[in-house]
Amino acid sequence: MTGTDLMVTELMSEARQASEAGEWQRAYALLCRADSINPLAGEQLTFLADVAYAAGHPDVTITAWERAYGLASRGGDRLAAAEAAARVALHILIDSGLMAPVRAWLARAEGLLGDEPQSEVHAWLAIVRTYERFLSGDVEGAHDAALSAIELGSAFQPVAVAVGNVAAARCLILRGEVEEGLSRLEEAGALLLTGDLPALPAGMVYCELVCGLQGLAQYDLAEQWTEAMERWHPGKPVGSVHGRCRVHRAELLRLRGDYERAEAEAEAACNELRPFVLREMALPLRELGRIRLRRGDLDSAEEALLRVQSLGWEAQPDLARVFLARDQVQLALASISAALDEPILVPSKELPPHSDLRRAPLLEAAVEIEIAAGELEDAREHSRELTAIAERFKSKALRAGAAQARGLVCLAAREPAGAVSEFRTALELWTEVGAPYETAVAHAGLAAAYDAAGNAEMGLLEWRAGAAIFERIGASLEVQRLQRAIEARSRPAKGEAVAQTIVKPADTANAYSFRREGDFWTCVFAGRVIRLHDTKGIHYLVRLLASPGREFHVLDLVSLEAGHAPRARLPFGEDELAAESLDLGQVLDVEARSAYRRRLAEIEADIAEAEAAGDHERLLQASEERSFLARELARAVGLGGRGRRAGAIAERARASVTKAIRQTIARIQPYDRDLAEHLQRTVRTGAYCAYLPDPRLPVQWQV
Repeated sequence: MTGTDLMVTELMSEARQASEAGEWQRAYALLCRADSINPLAGEQLTFLADVAYAAGHPDVTITAWERAYGLASRGGDRLAAAEAAARVALHILIDSGLMAPVRAWLARAEGLLGDEPQSEVHAWLAIVRTYERFLSGDVEGAHDAALSAIELGSAFQPVAVAVGNVAAARCLILRGEVEEGLSRLEEAGALLLTGDLPALPAGMVYCELVCGLQGLAQYDLAEQWTEAMERWHPGKPVGSVHGRCRVHRAELLRLRGDYERAEAEAEAACNELRPFVLREMALPLRELGRIRLRRGDLDSAEEALLRVQSLGWEAQPDLARVFLARDQVQLALASISAALDEPILVPSKELPPHSDLRRAPLLEAAVEIEIAAGELEDAREHSRELTAIAERFKSKALRAGAAQARGLVCLAAREPAGAVSEFRTALELWTEVGAPYETAVAHAGLAAAYDAAGNAEMGLLEWRAGAAIFERIGASLEVQRLQRAIEARSRPAKGEAVAQTIVKPADTANAYSFRREGDFWTCVFAGRVIRLHDTKGIHYLVRLLASPGREFHVLDLVSLEAGHAPRARLPFGEDELAAESLDLGQVLDVEARSAYRRRLAEIEADIAEAEAAGDHERLLQASEERSFLARELARAVGLGGRGRRAGAIAERARASVTKAIRQTIARIQPYDRDLAEHLQRTVRTGAYCAYLPDPRLPVQWQV
């Protein structure tokens, strides 16, 4: 054995020990070093593929399996080449949702297997075919493939049994066979609890369980399996599965009203879930947008949701709700109508494919928006459709949403008795689900129904109950909305005296001012005075108030707060983070760009096949995938083919500054609602922050 061979052997041995201990990054580094000394082959190469995925490098995993495919093909080992092709397809499916390349690699695998006797490779192929059909909207084809995976897995590969059971369960649920589907999910979960599955497939099955249950809005069961998943993965976060665990956790934390922890989980998922094709980044970004919308941070919510849309995912109904919260009713209506009429059906195993379950959230938002726009008949029709979906899938949360929609329709149709009944049903169901935000919305709906029925006292009780829940969970905009309703109903009758205490500063020139006094700030707004502890958020706010209309990049705000000079603005169109001190590497490295181009070639071949077969849906899907990858390559490649640089520091600064400003406004709200409302309306956050007061109502701050 040569010295080089001995060194590689020692590195491989250390890598195996590290992987057995769950030290994926160390194992990955050791394998990369071994591969650089002497290119790995055979079992060593497939070991690199598995470790690379566990360490969060799916691009290296796919490249390793592609190398394994090439070596096996050249060596005439058809079975090994077929397995490698199936694994390439599996990982492209998991971490990109690009179906055209998946179909290309599946065709290669199937062609190589030919008349080979059934084996473990056939089981892996059945798993991939199951999800290729599932994500393409062919539920019946996916169900047949899942049953095949279970049969083959029983003989050759236990992983196929577990994954096949989950896939079959999701197909049954989409067919409306909910009870049998849930029973199948329990079978898959029971296999997980034995602990016999390896880390990667176990993570996949956990993830699929939670996806299926959340897609059905069975949040209590989803929460139980998420907790089981949390107990499973500490100490062994496996690839993108770990990031997806965080997203599922964030979804449930949002449902329970714990927005601070939910946002932290979603932001962490954005950092961890960075697949080689950025399309899947839309998953945590969409959840981040939802959380920020609930917290009343409309600018940041819109920013995240527009990024979701740019990645080819559906940003509705959340983006339409942002527009509605800003009273942009017609824009909200146009957005939600387009989503209903021409939905973006990006393939993703995280979402229910091409089904009524995927349509239900759009319908809930549509009814609310259509009522606001005065489109009662459209709202009535969509409410009926939502009710039919809820009855078909028998989910408590879906039934609650449908009752809420019917209540809104009754209220708009001036049928207060019906509205009271429907909102009571919604309130009861949302309380049982344990969703405080939705429960508070139901309280508000019931309050409006009582008002319409002439029962003002009961209405006031419901307004207060809803406001108390919103305040507890930190839904600031909803608190303000309900407080206005409460105040309007609590005003004394005409002629009745009311006591008020207003602090009026002697110097009217300082009617709007922020003054620092040691560890406190004194703020005067329209004759009222409050005092606040010193925080970074106040510093950012004061900087914006002092320069109305001026845009500050978040990095400038952070630099100014730290006592440094602001950065020089780069010419328009150049990377804001080109400075060496902020360089985070290329958006896509050379290997990743090469992988993108290989995927593009596979998509082109799929387009040609779809055109020849006259398959319009396949052609449309592949064309959209080609457009997405072309945009990503253009984004990643600069003039002369040079790679562009990444900007994660700016994103962290944006999140930090936005959070600090939002928390400061939230601290102001209990003491001066008018000031808090003024700041929410006029302070824009995001990559660039600014104070934009209404020029018709000038407010000149002394700071």
